[in-house]
Amino acid sequence: MSETMHGDRVRVRMDDHGVAEVAMVRADKMNALDPEMFRGLIAAIAQVRADPAVRAVVLHGEGRAFCAGLDKSSLQGIAGGEGMADIVPRTHGLANVWQQVAWGWREVPVPVIAAVHGVAFGGGLQIALGADVRLVHPQTQLAVMEIKWGLVPDMAGCVLLTELVRPDVARALTFTGRIVSGSEAVALGLATQASEDPLAEARAMAREIAGRNPDAIRAGKRLFNGASPVDAARVLVAEAFEQQRLIGSANQRESVQAALENRAARYR
Repeated sequence: MSETMHGDRVRVRMDDHGVAEVAMVRADKMNALDPEMFRGLIAAIAQVRADPAVRAVVLHGEGRAFCAGLDKSSLQGIAGGEGMADIVPRTHGLANVWQQVAWGWREVPVPVIAAVHGVAFGGGLQIALGADVRLVHPQTQLAVMEIKWGLVPDMAGCVLLTELVRPDVARALTFTGRIVSGSEAVALGLATQASEDPLAEARAMAREIAGRNPDAIRAGKRLFNGASPVDAARVLVAEAFEQQRLIGSANQRESVQAALENRAARYR
């Protein structure tokens, strides 16, 4: 067993069977996403992607939640007019730095299994959607939460949702930000299956996969990635363009301020 820490947010453990376990370890903040968490996840993705000994990956969050989404301090910065950096340039192949923490799991050449418990909101849900398989506790809460903050999914969510659920379901979840349970997520196609212990089941599945022909496993992932009907390159850029227009705009700042103050928004 070997262990690597990427900052103090993300830990990678590799066992003797080729299973890499990537854990978000900011438990006191429900693994909320801040710049250090983004850096840690990107480094972990690069590590498991480059290691030829990795045969399967388990992705999870420590503590009470998988990932609660964007850290509130970052949202408050947006409400104050910050967060205006250009997000359109591609920094990681098809993706920008924000998209890479979700899209990057698709580029890991072996299966990635997400064990999801507690909550997976906004960016946290998008990270889970990037995995090949999602095992969720029946009472897990999941939401495309971006509309609460006056934004759209911009961490590859539009690509990943389009692949997984019916178009009307993807639109309804995006337009409303409605929270769904793990059981409903399975019915909708957001999750693969429900489990009372998703992490234990994810570990067992990863061990099973690690015992199969690694050449065939990697070939299977390449085939399914290539079979997607979504033009990922185009949609990932479109996500960034749309989000760029929204971030810091008057109505978007009002969305954040209203949510933080627990009041009805007053849009122009």
